[in-house]
Amino acid sequence: MKTSAALLFSAMLSALFSVSSHAAAQAAPTETEAIAAAREAAQTWLALVDANQYAQSWQQAAAPLRNAISTAQWEKDARNVRLPFGAFQGREVTSATYSTTMPGVPKGSFVVIKYASRFADRANAVETVTPMLEPDGQWRVSGYFIR
Repeated sequence: MKTSAALLFSAMLSALFSVSSHAAAQAAPTETEAIAAAREAAQTWLALVDANQYAQSWQQAAAPLRNAISTAQWEKDARNVRLPFGAFQGREVTSATYSTTMPGVPKGSFVVIKYASRFADRANAVETVTPMLEPDGQWRVSGYFIR
C-alpha cells in the first residue's frame, strides 16, 4: 500500500515537473475564474475516481500526468491507494488556492484544492487535487493525493 501511494504521488510530482512552457505563455485567468473552472474540472474528474473508473480518469487527466504514468499503472496505483478507504461517501472543499507557480515547475495556472472527505472506512480523509490550465484552455487534473 505505501509503495503504491508513493508511486501515485511520485507520478503526480513528475507530471507537475513536466508542465510545458506553452501553458505558461497563455493569458492567465483571473483568480476567481480559475478557481471556479478548476473546481468544476476537479469535481468531474473525482466523480470518475469515485466510481472506480480509473482508466477514464486517466484519459481526462492533464497531459503531464498522462505522460508520467501509463493507463495500466495509474489504474493499479489509484485502485490500491483508494481501496483501504472504502466506498466514497462525501466531500467538502476546505480550500482552493490559485497560483501561477508551483515549486520546481514552470509558470502556469494551477489551483490546489483540498477536500475534507468521508469514506466508509475513513471518516476523516483529506484529498488534494491540483487542476492545471492546459494549452487548449481546459482545466484538467495534474495531481491527486489522499491521506
